[in-house]
Amino acid sequence: MIEPVLSGAALLQDIASTQPTPGQIAVWWLGQSGYAIKSASALIYIDLYLSEHLTKKYADTPKPHVRMTAAPLRGHEITHARWVFASHKHSDHLDPGTLPDLFAASPEAHLVLPARVVEHAEALGLPRQRLLPTHGDELLKLDGLRVHVLPSAHPELDFDAATGYPFVGFVFELDGVRVYHSGDTVVYPGLAERLRALKPDVAFLPINGRAGGAGTPPNMDAAEAVALAQAIGIPLVIPHHYDMFSFNTADVSDFARQADATGVAYRVLGVGERTIIPAS
Repeated sequence: MIEPVLSGAALLQDIASTQPTPGQIAVWWLGQSGYAIKSASALIYIDLYLSEHLTKKYADTPKPHVRMTAAPLRGHEITHARWVFASHKHSDHLDPGTLPDLFAASPEAHLVLPARVVEHAEALGLPRQRLLPTHGDELLKLDGLRVHVLPSAHPELDFDAATGYPFVGFVFELDGVRVYHSGDTVVYPGLAERLRALKPDVAFLPINGRAGGAGTPPNMDAAEAVALAQAIGIPLVIPHHYDMFSFNTADVSDFARQADATGVAYRVLGVGERTIIPAS
């Protein structure tokens, strides 16, 4: 089991005490595609998977979800959340073992999620009045926080006229820094153009590709993530979606070698590790 750099009270204290200045963000990787991202005026959480929900669900099946990295936090330990984001329905992004406890512990928390997932979230016990649905491909304004919602393809866009896109990514505008979190996605026609127009300073991109095998929705792999960053000129890439489940992971050193070979700047984080990122 990979142990977090920081966990529990030490990690929560690091998040609380870190004070970025305008033009900076602090980032903590919380495992899989989950992050805490803090700027001078906002703290957001995205795609949290802080339980063993999937390990229990898929025990004694052909695809056991064996955890590779210990959870750095539990949902009930997060008592200060206000803005939480989920890119899609899958439990390693919208976790039944994390979000109900987080909502109980953080009475001001609101969850931004695809409109098609609202009924699922309500079935988990999340109050409807604290859910903020998005159809995707829109700009949200949340008490001064500007969030561009982009479609993701996992592996298809699956657009529906009534409910929009079931898989989304987000570009957050945070005190002078633009942050793209892809959610789960492959590189689809038009994604590069959307990102080029928004000019993110940093992109959080998946690298596990098709590692899960048949029946597991794919993501971009390391080569595709590097090529996307190079094509757009993204100043910094942080890879995600690896070292969580042994059946569906990737070797991050392979991503690092390919990024080094093409001149793409990146940072590889340990779970529970903080990094400070300035605007480009």
